[in-house]
Amino acid sequence: MDAEALDELAGRLHGEALGGRGLLQLAATAGLAAYAVWAVVLMPGFRRVPLHLQVPYVPSSVQQVANVMGLLRGRTGKTVDLGSGDGRLVLAAYKQGLQPAVGYELNPWLLWLARYRVRRAGYEGKVSFLKQDLWKANLSDCYNVIVFLAPSVKSSLAAKLLAELPDEARVVAGRFPFPSWTPSSTMGQGLEQAWAYDMKEVRRTARSGTEGRAL
Repeated sequence: MDAEALDELAGRLHGEALGGRGLLQLAATAGLAAYAVWAVVLMPGFRRVPLHLQVPYVPSSVQQVANVMGLLRGRTGKTVDLGSGDGRLVLAAYKQGLQPAVGYELNPWLLWLARYRVRRAGYEGKVSFLKQDLWKANLSDCYNVIVFLAPSVKSSLAAKLLAELPDEARVVAGRFPFPSWTPSSTMGQGLEQAWAYDMKEVRRTARSGTEGRAL
């Protein structure tokens, strides 16, 4: 939708009451705009991922970023954001001293936005964004993992993290917790909440549960 069309739409909303036909036209225009954003910005990254593992892009709020960084305060080592979107969490991790800081993202438009954000902040060449499927990434050398993904993929992701991460690793989940894991600590409330999981404790709990069922 170009600027002239937006001005016309705003004028109609501001200067006159919309009838039924006007409301339908407004809804159709808004729907087309939303579809254009989806088709151009979000869809390209989804084509390569199986449907049940697809996760829509929703940018993290300022408070969500602060909560995640709070749960990673004092830590060191390689930090990755699985599905890094516009790169704000990776950039925040690097600024906090978590290096190297790497984002995995398939969508080319979001990758461009993330790299632009880093360049504008003056950290070009210091933060990495990889156009790679997070499900195929090797996480065995990662010590801090940020996860802002939907509940539908958490079970599959939990299995991958358990298989690959070192005992010293910490996983921080935003918006939605891992349903079968007990967090070491949390920060925030509601949709701003983040959960921290230490892999050594997660594995210990998993082994205890397995031994208890065997008895």
